[in-house]
Amino acid sequence: MTFPAFPPERDPGPDFHELLVRMGLSPFEPRAPQAVPRTTSATPFEVPHGTTICAVRYKDGVIMAGDRRATAGSAIAHRTIEKVHPADSYSGVAIAGAAGPALEMVRLFQLQLEHYEKVEGQALSLEGKANQLAQMVRGNFAMALQGLVVVPLFAGYDLRRARGRIYTYDPTGGRYEEIDFHADGSGGRDARTTIKLGFKEDLPREEGVELLVRALWQAADEDSATGGPDAVRGIYPTVATITAEGFTRVPEPEVAAAFERVIATLSAAEVHREDDER
Repeated sequence: MTFPAFPPERDPGPDFHELLVRMGLSPFEPRAPQAVPRTTSATPFEVPHGTTICAVRYKDGVIMAGDRRATAGSAIAHRTIEKVHPADSYSGVAIAGAAGPALEMVRLFQLQLEHYEKVEGQALSLEGKANQLAQMVRGNFAMALQGLVVVPLFAGYDLRRARGRIYTYDPTGGRYEEIDFHADGSGGRDARTTIKLGFKEDLPREEGVELLVRALWQAADEDSATGGPDAVRGIYPTVATITAEGFTRVPEPEVAAAFERVIATLSAAEVHREDDER
């Protein structure tokens, strides 16, 4: 395929998504609707959905986490889906909502940031990255109205301010910066409550990882669409840190150890409660 040439007034510049739009290749641009017979549903199949994702600031940056379950209606569609992905070296994006469009959005977002850096010779600012993702979410709005909602969670280490930052979105493309933490997805409310109760300024890394693990466990305890730890299959949530050193996955054995500490604490609390009732 020959690379297209544009007149100056239509040059997309370093915006890879806009380049796709000008070429008619954007996966998020609305297409002409197709006629649907009255006797059938507009969505005649169950779409896999990702569920609970969360992030918290800690003393060195940001920690992100997501459970591994995808659901299709009341069924488990996938047990090991990855919901936390690197966006570039110093930022990450976690996905909740319709899994197919969400993963497509992540891949396009990664390409967009790489394309910008190659064309401009420097990386976008963290706020610029958050704005780019907001445009993609807004571009998916037509699909969101059909039930294919994508709600990402974006976080990164701001090299200019030397601190971690967290951004949330709504299906219309609205972008909001959170101060300390956030959780989204079907179990987001329960996860947020747990994080709120355990958050403190300048969290050490180990405590931050354990806090998110506890939040996902509590979300799974209340929400059937959120997957808890599966020791039999060796499936644990995806957890990553983003610091001045970059995006780093937390090793799975460390996540498993954090779950063991959480379960031990919960078991001890249950024993004390039973003793008090006696």
